[in-house]
Amino acid sequence: MPKHAIETPALAALPIAGSSELFPVRRVYCIGRNYAAHAIEMGHDPDREPPFFFQKNPNNLDPSGEFPYPPHSSDVHHEAELAVMLKSGGTDIPVAEAEGHVFGYAAALDMTRRDLQGAQKKLGRPWEIGKAFERSAPVGAIHEVGETGLLNEGVISLSVNGEPRQQGDLNQMIWKVPEMISYLSAYFELAGGDVILSGTPAGVGPVQRGDVMEVAVTGLSGLTVKVV
Repeated sequence: MPKHAIETPALAALPIAGSSELFPVRRVYCIGRNYAAHAIEMGHDPDREPPFFFQKNPNNLDPSGEFPYPPHSSDVHHEAELAVMLKSGGTDIPVAEAEGHVFGYAAALDMTRRDLQGAQKKLGRPWEIGKAFERSAPVGAIHEVGETGLLNEGVISLSVNGEPRQQGDLNQMIWKVPEMISYLSAYFELAGGDVILSGTPAGVGPVQRGDVMEVAVTGLSGLTVKVV
């Protein structure tokens, strides 16, 4: 078997609650504007239009509990999200079968260089410079679906330094988890190790160095992240 020409990069892998095993990450899909109130606060019509997705990189997912404030931005925002981890995949997955591919869930953040994202939007360019930077997706421990059941409702909230900023319910998602899986599978071949960040409720806003963010999702371990 041929050797690799350089040292093999480390595989991104995440902790699983109550287990010594790790969840290997293959791809990260992120849905945009999936809560009506957040769509409104971002200046968009919340009517149910076809979903759209962008991607982060597997090693953007970070369970360390620290978020280094990124360079080239003075307006970095928090976005609390439910992360959905897949154990299997395929193409053209029917909605009715989609949740059978879920391995588990975790509380997560989609940190965003909002000023850079906004500049890219105005130019009609991709968002990755605002979304897919290093350690831009803090994530908590994964809870397997056998423990949690299917998470189709429950509170999702975020506070900064103890002050509430975001609160919603998973049942407010415009596109539900099975629909996201099914839609993505029509355009990509999904597989075990894929992660879907399922959108954020209203209340996104800026953070500064020294802030402590706390994300809570019903049925999951909380996620506490310090901005450093």
